[in-house]
Amino acid sequence: MELYSGMMSKLIEEFASLPGIGQKTAQRLAFYIVNQPKEQVKIFADTMIEAREKICYCRECFTMTDREICPICANTRRDHSTIMVVETTRDQAAYEKTGKYEGVYHVLGGAISPMLGVGPGDIRLKELIQRLQGDVKEVIIATNSTLEGETTAMYLGKLIKPSGIKCTRIASGVPVGGDLEYIDEVTLLRALDGRTEL
Repeated sequence: MELYSGMMSKLIEEFASLPGIGQKTAQRLAFYIVNQPKEQVKIFADTMIEAREKICYCRECFTMTDREICPICANTRRDHSTIMVVETTRDQAAYEKTGKYEGVYHVLGGAISPMLGVGPGDIRLKELIQRLQGDVKEVIIATNSTLEGETTAMYLGKLIKPSGIKCTRIASGVPVGGDLEYIDEVTLLRALDGRTEL
């Protein structure tokens, strides 16, 4: 027996296909949308479509932005000689929330994972090496404390060390197996302050 009409079931199904959204949350979201004024729903839908069309990658650091160069890379007050390497834009946002890091970033777009078939050529390592040709004094490796993150950090350390550029890794304080986007600002600050040279 079908519980809801075809259109309602389809709406619930679409919400349930989003990461982290279970069936009950999908139902709540579907009923919320259906009960909103049509103008509000149109604004929401148009915003999603516009975001999908306009959001791209910064040509310098590869974070998500709606401009050619993101606001962080475009900011002349940031320390462009210090680059923090992170896996995702969400990890970058986690560090930005601390308000203490004044350098720039490089978003790899993932981590090396032989088990998943992700090698060094599948993340933005070439682009990072190109950036290191400029006036860079330090690279802070802030990949997640997972097996993949640690593998990526070791690979980066071996790649960067011969260049003579200072290469540091964020300190533990970030729990092993934890994702940076879910860690509180104080823990992130301690990890940044306690970073060690590779």
